[in-house]
Amino acid sequence: MRPDQNDNTLIIFLNGCGVAIAYGLLAISLWLSTEVPLATKGFWGMGILLLTLSLINVVKYRFDAKSSEDRIARIEEARNDKLLEDSLNGTQNA
Repeated sequence: MRPDQNDNTLIIFLNGCGVAIAYGLLAISLWLSTEVPLATKGFWGMGILLLTLSLINVVKYRFDAKSSEDRIARIEEARNDKLLEDSLNGTQNA
């Protein structure tokens, strides 16, 4: 396993714990607030859940775009290296 893989796993785990704690505290807050009607509590809960899903999608699409850009850059770099190698081999053979 790569060393950066362990770091990423740890960071993802800590972020997951933070999200779980935030959800837990939100649930406790909504449960203990007696002045707020149940419909409002449900609305807040759905809003937080949908916000979380939207943020996950944003991060995923940004990661996919960055990965695609990196892949294209590697392909172009390999193509340029191949063209340079072919041109150098062509001048040496002539």
